[in-house]
Amino acid sequence: MNIRTTFSGIFESILQREPLFKNKEALRHSYTPNELPHRDKEIRQLANILAPALKGETPSNVLIYGKSGTGKTIVSRFICRELINTSKKIGVPVNATYVNCEITDTKYRVLAKLAKSFGAKVPFTGWPTDKVYNAFKEAIDNKKRTVVVILDEIDRLVLKSGDNVIYNLTRINSELKNARVSIVGISNDLKFTSYLDSRVKSSLGDEEIVFSPYNARQLEDILRQRAETAFKESVLEEYVIPLCAAFAARDHGDARRALDLLRVAGELAEREGSDRVTEEHVRRANKKIEADNIAQVVRTLPTQSKLVLYSMILLEETNKNITTGEVYELYKKLCKAFSIDILTLRRVSDIISELDILGILSTRVVSKGRYGRTKEIKLEVPSRGIKIIIEDELRLLR
Repeated sequence: MNIRTTFSGIFESILQREPLFKNKEALRHSYTPNELPHRDKEIRQLANILAPALKGETPSNVLIYGKSGTGKTIVSRFICRELINTSKKIGVPVNATYVNCEITDTKYRVLAKLAKSFGAKVPFTGWPTDKVYNAFKEAIDNKKRTVVVILDEIDRLVLKSGDNVIYNLTRINSELKNARVSIVGISNDLKFTSYLDSRVKSSLGDEEIVFSPYNARQLEDILRQRAETAFKESVLEEYVIPLCAAFAARDHGDARRALDLLRVAGELAEREGSDRVTEEHVRRANKKIEADNIAQVVRTLPTQSKLVLYSMILLEETNKNITTGEVYELYKKLCKAFSIDILTLRRVSDIISELDILGILSTRVVSKGRYGRTKEIKLEVPSRGIKIIIEDELRLLR
């Protein structure tokens, strides 16, 4: 069969399907709407902290905390957009720049991105860090202005690269003649400041804002607002948005999860040629997102953790009640087979606890009488997909 002939015109046939979306980007995390439901208090707090920039003064540094999907990033970007728009109207120079420290996760990359955002030419790598820092200083200090630097996922940067870059940025104003810098740090970790040197902690945490999780009703309001922009009229069945909100509320009130559910449900409906997005599409979207998230977590596990998890998967295929001891015995055999150092039983037990926290499995301690106590383990995710992922890596090891 001629493959070229078989698939001739495939994109034309896809494009002929009746679209359900009007503007799918409205359901993306990067989209910043003109209104942010249920974040009035936090918006006012951050606006009050940054308002001195409009008077030519230096705003305080601020740390923003809250679980993933509570609106920290979108509120920060919204306020900075409004700040810049207002500064243009009144003629006071203010700039804002955003760095996602989960992606830009080293001191060099952060400084390089900041310098480039103000027109400095910095290579991807190769310069001493001090030179990159100086390039950033020179780029912003060529005129009088206030610069707001948003460091999202700031805890990831500190855990990977230390807090030197944060220290330098919080002290930079003493080295500038014209410009002034204010730092907005965003973190999912409420214990983030415990990782910081006391000098950095005192200068970075001038102000703090904590974002609480959304409840189901609030998530519904957010989804309805976005859906008006994202979807054509009357394509969502009545209970689609409440169901998306309920799933996300169960997952710590995560608005990002709610938006992903609604977007993926719409994509599933559109791909199969449906003229409506139904509850069934939402349920399938939820399973798909959960599977994708679990797969991503498993791929990023250390090799030792993967071997422990693989031992559980193999044991579950033959035995419903898995114990720590059984996992350890099989784990040791796998380590020998792949020439990998064998961890102690205590360390393997710690790994099992870590996998429990990630939601991949659940454990309960049971008494064996005079033989002591052990953990009984149960996998909480479908093992087939995880097994394939781990086996692929084990083939590379072999």
